[in-house]
Amino acid sequence: MRAFNPATNELIKEYQNHSTDEISTIIDQTHTTWISWKKTDFEHRRILMHRAAQVLRDNLEEYATLMSLEMGKVISGARAEVEKCAWVCDYYADNAENFLADELVETNASKSFISYEPIGIVLAVMPWNFPFWQVFRFAAPALMAGNAGVLKHASNVPGCALAIEDVFLKAGFPEHLFRTLMIPASDVEPVITNKHIRAVTLTGSEAAGMQVASIAGRELKKTVLELGGSDPYIVLEDANIDVCVHAAAQARMINTGQSCIAAKRFIVVESMAAEFEAKQTAIMANMIVGDPLDEQTQVGPMARIDLRDELHAQVLSTLKAGGRLVLGGKPINRPGAYYESTVVADVKSGMSLYHEETFGPVSAIIPVKNADEAILVANDSDFGLGGSLWTQDLVKGEAMARQIESGAVFVNGMTVSDPRLPFGGVKRSGYGRELSYFGIREFVNIKSIWIA
Repeated sequence: MRAFNPATNELIKEYQNHSTDEISTIIDQTHTTWISWKKTDFEHRRILMHRAAQVLRDNLEEYATLMSLEMGKVISGARAEVEKCAWVCDYYADNAENFLADELVETNASKSFISYEPIGIVLAVMPWNFPFWQVFRFAAPALMAGNAGVLKHASNVPGCALAIEDVFLKAGFPEHLFRTLMIPASDVEPVITNKHIRAVTLTGSEAAGMQVASIAGRELKKTVLELGGSDPYIVLEDANIDVCVHAAAQARMINTGQSCIAAKRFIVVESMAAEFEAKQTAIMANMIVGDPLDEQTQVGPMARIDLRDELHAQVLSTLKAGGRLVLGGKPINRPGAYYESTVVADVKSGMSLYHEETFGPVSAIIPVKNADEAILVANDSDFGLGGSLWTQDLVKGEAMARQIESGAVFVNGMTVSDPRLPFGGVKRSGYGRELSYFGIREFVNIKSIWIA
């Protein structure tokens, strides 16, 4: 397994893959450790999880730099990601016991209640775009619930994977409670079928989700899937255009546009379309592209050359079908996986940027006649992860938010993940939820106990 710097295409480091025997041994060790861990009380787990948060904060620069080097995240965004991971650790340390407290239910028994109990080892198959956050938003609730974790991280961020395992060791968690498997995607199936793996959570592409869910389904093992998104960003005629357009640029360009909940389809009523297009284009054109470790950089490279080329093909296909190029539209002539900040207007049904997920710095503007058409276009997608809606009429905004087919809708704000709110999608964006009390209850045995 090799890590390359996407800003230079240079090799950072090579890592040795685990053998079949090593994988089996790691899972056995994790299962043995879990047998003891599940008996610990919440106070013990709480102390260790708070320590994990502190380890993250104490080593913030080291972890942020590692993310920037391995997948090209701009350093300011990488620091924010480490801080968010510490937040989710603290959040579940403080709230897990309450979320999983026994719930008394009145029946004809002398006592009956619902108990939330750990299930065992959960396999996490995680992506590269938020290499720390995606893991910690699973690991913090899973470990606090009394489970163990095994991580199969994306192959281009092996250093991040090992660093995360080390965070829990430094915090004092038992050795082997949370382990990283250094394996390619082709070796995931025997891990899923291992008798000690009780469930699987995956964040990634539709193809990866279908493959993992198929294998887990044959084994009757639960899955939670957080897949792609093509989030709508609806701008109505009464939106505060200046606030809206600045948020739009941030919502599209966060992590160089490589986010499942980044705004991707900008659905703008015709009366606002020209002003929105001009102002968003001006902001995106002035964003500083450069070395992700440079403090001034706002847009870094994409994570890999092949991903950049796939994005470019989507842009070319849309332009060929009648889309209008407003800004950018091609790879940047420099080493690394850089792509120009791009705006394509007059996007319509049938075009690649209308239907497909775009993972990179490309904005697609879709004009609509009114709010009713905006809802139809927003829902005219195979995806349903998040969405944003901009209007000064909050009653109307709430009513429209209920009509959008997605796991989250933010009115007058960009879509974000927050430990306090459930996160996940519908349709081809997956199923199940992470975060909030819904997330910690995904991987527990919800047991009914009835006493005569």
